[in-house]
Amino acid sequence: MTLPSHVELCDVGPRDGFQFEEEFIPTDLKVDVITALADAGLPRIQVTSFVHPKWVPQMKDAEEVCEHLPEREDVTYAGLVLNQKGLERAYEADLKHVDLSIATHDAHSQDNANMTVDEAVVQAEEMIEYAHDHGLQAQMGFQTVFGYREPGDTPLDHVVEMSRHFAEMGVESVSLADSTGLAHPRMIEERIRAVQGVIGEVPLVLHLHDTRGLGLANVYAALQCGVNRFDTSLAGMGGCPFIDGATGNIATEDTVYLLDGLGVKTGIDRSAVGDASIRMESFLDKEFPGKGHRLLAQEQEKAPA
Repeated sequence: MTLPSHVELCDVGPRDGFQFEEEFIPTDLKVDVITALADAGLPRIQVTSFVHPKWVPQMKDAEEVCEHLPEREDVTYAGLVLNQKGLERAYEADLKHVDLSIATHDAHSQDNANMTVDEAVVQAEEMIEYAHDHGLQAQMGFQTVFGYREPGDTPLDHVVEMSRHFAEMGVESVSLADSTGLAHPRMIEERIRAVQGVIGEVPLVLHLHDTRGLGLANVYAALQCGVNRFDTSLAGMGGCPFIDGATGNIATEDTVYLLDGLGVKTGIDRSAVGDASIRMESFLDKEFPGKGHRLLAQEQEKAPA
């Protein structure tokens, strides 16, 4: 078995994690956490989403966050965009990378976006053309790839055809999301292999939620398929406001611990990420589902002065 020698993680906590919190997180704290993640070695960070504040109030300061991001050549800052208006806002905020995301299951698409999958595809095509015309790198993300209401109820042939189509449009990468946390290792391998067969050299990204505790098992299954890009979230923050029961993403610290143990390089300082996670737990007065950040904090407390 050969695993990738290096894996690139994108911390989506400042978007996927923060959007789930009812208490508004001050803009300066958001920027501080993003800066801490960059300093910890995260090569990619999803910093915000450009959505209507009526639906996701936590993201009402998207432009302010982008305005105060530290300038770094070694970090890619990305913003989630779900429609043309959001894409235009991201461009005007001077982001260079945008993450598009559409459903692959018709019921989810209707529930979440009030449109069919076919309608969402047409909208995404227009957005990608706009991104290319304006010099933006665009990742094409697919939601509920591994199931919406039960495992595997999203047709695999839909996922494969959509992946092929957008790869041919010249997207920067294709992302497969286990939005509901229904995936298991066998399904991970099946769907990844199928998509890899049609996207050529376009990078494949895996976005996993740990709803049923299989997040890291699914990472390991994906590594065996050669996947070397994953979305993670500090402390396992996150969820989806529009999917009942969906819990956090796989935790950045826990994922790095797994990869370190496998001899796979990430360039990420777990302790530095853990400090940011503890800061967020302290501010929000709650515990997040990740485990590594609290263990790191306990080790620091026990260390001699």
